[in-house]
Amino acid sequence: MYSGSSDGESHDTAQRKIPPASSMLWVRNLRRFIGSGAGLGSEALMELETKRILLDIFREKQHKSAEAGTIPSFYKKKPEEGSISQRVQRLAKYRFLKKQSDLLLNADDLDAMWLCLRENCVIDDATGAEKMNYEDFCHIASVCTEQIGPKCRRFFSPSNFMKFEKDESGRIAILPFYLYVMRTVSLTQARIDMSELDEDSDGFLQPHEMEAYIRGLIPSLAQLREMPSAFVQMYCRIAAHKFFFFCDPHRRGKACIKKVLLSNCLQELMELHQESEEEVTDSEQAENWFSLTSAQRICDMFLALDKDMNGTLSKQELREYADGTLTEIFIERVFDEHVRRGKSGGGNAREMDFESFLDFVLALENKDTPEGLTYLFRCLDLQGRGYLTTADIHSLFRDVHQKWIEGGNYELCIEDVRDEIWDMVKPADSLRITLADLLSCKQGGTVASMVIDVRGFWAHDNRENLLQEDEEPEEE
Repeated sequence: MYSGSSDGESHDTAQRKIPPASSMLWVRNLRRFIGSGAGLGSEALMELETKRILLDIFREKQHKSAEAGTIPSFYKKKPEEGSISQRVQRLAKYRFLKKQSDLLLNADDLDAMWLCLRENCVIDDATGAEKMNYEDFCHIASVCTEQIGPKCRRFFSPSNFMKFEKDESGRIAILPFYLYVMRTVSLTQARIDMSELDEDSDGFLQPHEMEAYIRGLIPSLAQLREMPSAFVQMYCRIAAHKFFFFCDPHRRGKACIKKVLLSNCLQELMELHQESEEEVTDSEQAENWFSLTSAQRICDMFLALDKDMNGTLSKQELREYADGTLTEIFIERVFDEHVRRGKSGGGNAREMDFESFLDFVLALENKDTPEGLTYLFRCLDLQGRGYLTTADIHSLFRDVHQKWIEGGNYELCIEDVRDEIWDMVKPADSLRITLADLLSCKQGGTVASMVIDVRGFWAHDNRENLLQEDEEPEEE
């Protein structure tokens, strides 16, 4: 007991006698010597200087953050043109995109994968479809990896197999899987190409960058190879505008690359890759905004309306659109809401330029989409209150009614049409119709046509006869 206690006391005494390292003279001198940089080699001095610079930068950021309070930083100044930081950023982006491009499957790789899929699948006796179970899936993955390389391995993951519909034997069809691979490769390549054109690397494309992307696609699009070289610039302008109409709803002048990739616009553009073996009518070609026929139609339409050939459209000139079936009040509201005032000022100086005309045509040809209906609703909202009342519908339909009677049709009761519109929309508030009501009822485009276009109202009024005419050729 006594001896154990004595050992503990002597141990504590020994610990108390050892001075701390910082109090030793030789330690202080060594730290001072190293801190000054004396006696260090050039590499050590460079490393020490780098640490000091980084520490100064860190302290400066901490100081700025403390001054800013709890509000996080939401703006980062872009590097100046020609600066080292900008050059480094571009070089890093180029190397990254090059690496991602090298990981993609090319046309030969896709052909080899399709051959592997067909050689190692089984034929369904009932349907004749080519299918594979999970064991076949893993075997094909090994064969493709040997023939193509490891870059195809990511498509043969268990999660990808589970994405596809399976039959009672747990097999999936090889065609949907192959189409999935092709679409993934196509979208990834499109994202790489768009990112290369994104000059400031912010994930958005400006109009001239989108036009450059489309211009680069033209040689690979089978249905655009015959395009006259003089028309290429105008075509790119028209094609790019649809992307911004649907992917830039706030009209900021830039479209998010991710949004562009997921939009139907890109899919519609890529349809022009297909060689049209059978004859296609002009009306079918015109349905695709990106077809050469459609672009030429838009240009011819604008030139035909521009009577004074000044490059813009007045209200009087726009009234001739669609054979003059649009109402006067709608044309007035289009200029009020979507046409910028001229530089010289005054009401007479306001005319519609080509970009505004493209918005106008896109809205009328896509009335059932949220973007098209949003454009039109601003024109229908006469008081700018965010909703339509029975008085608004009455005012809007009055011009349609006048054109209807002038066309020799039967007499209409405006109140009956108004009640029919309310029954079609079924608004949440029985006294007003909002944009959300038009979108949710799935008939917003029809309602808009009824109150702005006498031809649209005629189509609604004769919808049963028109439907019967469409069904007759099918029965034959």
